[in-house]
Parts: sequence; structure tokens; C-alpha cells
Amino acid sequence: MSRTLIRNATIVNEGRTFRGDLLIKDELISATGPPGQVRFPTGSQIIDASGLLLIPGVIDDQVHFREPGLTYKADIFTETRAAVAGGITSFMDMPNTIPRTVTLETLDHKYRLGSENSLINYSFYIGATNNNLDEIMKADPAEVCGIKVFMGSSTGNMLVDNENALRELFRKAIMPITAHCEDEPTIRRNSEAFRQKYGEDVPVKMHPLIRSREACFLSSSHATGLAREYNTRLHILHLSTADEMKLFSNELPLDEKRITGEVCVHHLWFDDSYYDELGARIKWNPAIKTMFDRESLLNGVRNDLIDIIATDHAPHTAEEKTNSYFKSPSGGPLVQHSLVAILELWHRKIFSLEKIVEKMCHNPAILFNIRERGFIREGYKADLCLINPDDPWTVSKDNILYKCGWSPFEGTTFRSKVIMTFVNGIPIYNKGMINEEYRGQRLMFDR
Repeated sequence: MSRTLIRNATIVNEGRTFRGDLLIKDELISATGPPGQVRFPTGSQIIDASGLLLIPGVIDDQVHFREPGLTYKADIFTETRAAVAGGITSFMDMPNTIPRTVTLETLDHKYRLGSENSLINYSFYIGATNNNLDEIMKADPAEVCGIKVFMGSSTGNMLVDNENALRELFRKAIMPITAHCEDEPTIRRNSEAFRQKYGEDVPVKMHPLIRSREACFLSSSHATGLAREYNTRLHILHLSTADEMKLFSNELPLDEKRITGEVCVHHLWFDDSYYDELGARIKWNPAIKTMFDRESLLNGVRNDLIDIIATDHAPHTAEEKTNSYFKSPSGGPLVQHSLVAILELWHRKIFSLEKIVEKMCHNPAILFNIRERGFIREGYKADLCLINPDDPWTVSKDNILYKCGWSPFEGTTFRSKVIMTFVNGIPIYNKGMINEEYRGQRLMFDR
């Protein structure tokens, strides 16, 4: 049996920050307590965490690891290497792969890929189409994170645009529905207008005018209206506008909410003033919008209208990103840098440490009913991250771990650095070294 004592850490957990010790026995957190008061067996490995932050491992509820079918961009092995270096210990992967994950057969295949290739814990969404509700209803809610519905086509041609199909999905779903919300007719009209003006050479900075605030609000309003009508458990992904904040409430604790929202790191970090410098490198769907929208999203996190911070990690090759506007795919890599980017907002006094841990670690576990993860609690899986809050480093080609080899953060200096990441009690990332032999576990859900 393995034993590890993390000694004298600054623990951030469940709304508190305090110095303490933590004992790991095999996969589990065995004991926590004040410094020097946790008893540990002879022969335990001892880690001096003086000056370091200890948090639960980050749970990312929205990634696109591109496997199967698009592995020239990324794959589960390469992207979980990057994720664990960024303090992420669990992920939920989206269904717009090749083939699309819209049947139990394709879903089971992805779970086999996860068991073979993932360094961290994993789950996979089943995707909704206009005609696969019977297949969705066969999925086991205890073993599948949720249902993904594209109410905007985005990437992968998975648009659900049949109103009757949407209503049946919202009426019958027993797992959380996670939604990409952009109104497709609005986007098509905007695209045609800008194509008439610019041809194929539309400036990338027009992206938030094409995939507009109106498109987002129309679709999000429709989704929340359906959820209220059918009392559906709905989680809207990657919110990007100030307008959408009025669709959410902070009057109930998270475990009682039926409608929840997520914001992604790029929408909290960038605004439309960055398009001239970074171009298609920050072309995401939904689009990064104005400074006013970004400030509203930051406020939404602080006042609990927004429940989760995630990445929408969606890598493309650098060559693909250099194409003209309509041919350049939307999305970018983020899992290696998401935690340190949000910690930078703590250094800027925008968020507290407790709020960051709540939105990136605790709330994904609560919202998706993940079994025994997301908190520093005795008996929970030892998914943990040790961070040096004051060890500046700069993102460069030499230290990027994504298969695509680039990051929108290149040249950015972050003050905080991930030192160690434990997955099920095993230090998979340790001061730049990665244990590539370990494989994570399938997430299970108390539903």
C-alpha cells in the first residue's frame, strides 16, 4: 500500500483557505488536519508543501480531444499529458468526432479509447441528433456524464434544428443536457451579409458580429425556455454575452438549480480588442466579444450566476488556423494553461482562491453528480494539485505540450506554476516529469 503525506500546505477547499497536512493512502484521501497533527505510517513518502497551494484537481466539463477521427490535431494521450501538467485530473469530452458519438456503440468505443490512452479520469458525452432519442435513452446515467446538443452548428455538423426533436429531448432526458447555443438562421444571415461586403477575406475581428450577441441570446433563451417548460436539467456551455446573464439565477444552491451556466477561460481573458493581434488564434464559437461582455462574465462568476469555469479545449493545427475567415476552424488549445490563467485573475484581485476552486473543482462535481471527486474530503479520490503561487514562467514553443504545438497564450508570463498533480493518489505530473504509464479511471455519477 502506498502512503504519501503532504505536509504544511495551504489548502483551499470548500470556501476556506488554511494550512494543513493531508495523507494519501493508495487512491484515497485518508486524513487531513492541522500541521503536524495527521498521523502517518512509517515509510510514508513525505512532501514538504510549505509555501504551496493544495487544491482538488480541476474537473473540465468541456473538451474536444479529437479522438477518434481527427487525431492529426490532438488525441486523448497527448491532450491528457497537457491537461495533467495544467492541474486537470478529470475531463468530459464532446461528441463531434469522426464518427460522431451518437450511438451506444460509438460511445463505448470512446470509453475503450479512454481506458487505453487517458492519463487522467474521463467521461464522454453522447451527442443528440434530430433522430437518435431512443439511443440516448438507453445510456446509463450512472456511467455517462450527459447529453450534448448543438443548438448552433459549430464544428462537426451536429446541429439539432428540428423543434419537435428538441422538445422530445427536453421532455424525456434523464441526464443533464449540455447545450451549445447560437441561433443558426441569424448566423447564416450575418455570414451572407459580410460575405457580400468582403468576399472570402472577412477580417477575423468581424467574427463576433457574425456569430453575434443576438444569435447567442436567441438560442440560449430558447433553451432555457424549453428547460423551464419541461423542468429539464440544462447546462448552457461557454456563455459569451452580458445579455445571457439575465437567464440565470443565484437564488438557489447549485444542487437545487435546474438551469446552470458555464464560462470558458478565453471569454474571461480575451475581448475583441485582441483580434488584431491574435486573429484566428482566438476564433472560437461562440465568439469572444466586447470588453463589456467580458466584464459581465467576470461579474457572473463572482455573483454565482455562472456556475463553472471550463476550457472548451478544441485544438486545430497552426496551418488550419492560417486559412481565410470562413475556412479557418473555430477553437483552440487551453487545458495546459487554464488553471494558471485563472490564477492570474486571482493575482489581479478579480477572483478569490476559494471562488476559483469552487468553479473549477467543486461545482463540476456537484453539477454532474460525480462520485467521490472534486473535494478534499476523507474517503474521496486523491485527485489533487500542488501549485507554487509565485514562480513566474512564460509560455513558449519549448514548453507547450499540445499536439498542435501552439497556444494563444504564447509570450504570456504567468505568476503561478503547477508543481504536482495527483490522479487517484498517484503523482502523474511532478515538476515537469509526466508518468506516461498510468491510466485514469472512468468517472461514475450518483444518479
